[in-house]
Amino acid sequence: MKKNKYTVITWIITVCFVGISFVALFPLFNLILGAFRPSTELMRNGITLIFDPSTLTTDNFVYIFTEASSYWRWYGNSLIISAVIIVTSLFFSSMVGYALAVYDFFGKNFFFILVLFILMIPFEILMLPLFQLMIELRLIDTYASVIVPAVVAPIAVFFFRQYALGLPRELMDAARIDGSSEYGIFFKIMLPLMGPSLAAMAILQGLNSWNNFLWPLIVLRSNEMFTLPIGLATLLTPYGNNYDVLLAGSVMTIVPIVILFIFFQRFFVAGLTLGGVKG
Repeated sequence: MKKNKYTVITWIITVCFVGISFVALFPLFNLILGAFRPSTELMRNGITLIFDPSTLTTDNFVYIFTEASSYWRWYGNSLIISAVIIVTSLFFSSMVGYALAVYDFFGKNFFFILVLFILMIPFEILMLPLFQLMIELRLIDTYASVIVPAVVAPIAVFFFRQYALGLPRELMDAARIDGSSEYGIFFKIMLPLMGPSLAAMAILQGLNSWNNFLWPLIVLRSNEMFTLPIGLATLLTPYGNNYDVLLAGSVMTIVPIVILFIFFQRFFVAGLTLGGVKG
């Protein structure tokens, strides 16, 4: 009797999660479907599941791959910026979080509180001073103007600090006895142990950088420097809306994030779980 009861509950929970998954994936399915529809039908009927299957076409993707040179320039800009932000953010943020977790030094608690304080400040408040700093450094309309503010992310520092609190200190002591330097301990011993947290933060930072719209919109000026979100937004103008190309281009933007998640998915849940309960 009890076994049958648990079976019914399991089925109910499964059905509920399948329904939630369908609702969550419905916009994505609609986006992909709309990318194969011609502009005239999109303007006539909008993005809807009611359509004529005979009107489906691959012309939108053919246009992107053969004629939309600016699109691939924007794609390359986003790839470069996101890759650099992921690497630099993981490198520096992990070092800062590790130091706050395992070392005792003057002002340690103050710096950690400062990190938490910065986390509570909306980015919109920091935009003006950051923009003025980019002007003074003459970095406007360059990759550096987008990358520099994200080199050390407060959320990543906090996350790595929480994860590093659970690292075994005995390994550090053993490495010091063997004559290893502090940098050697970090890069050869502790950093590999932080693999799940690095993978989880790589996905989060990559997703945030790839979808970032507001800050690149402020500091980037020329069409050649635009990232994908800004470039796709330029397809919608008062003189014409290229919804067909916009939808096809939006579908292509999903590919890098899917690839990133596929490579790091087995570490993602473990990194978030362990990093959230340490300390």
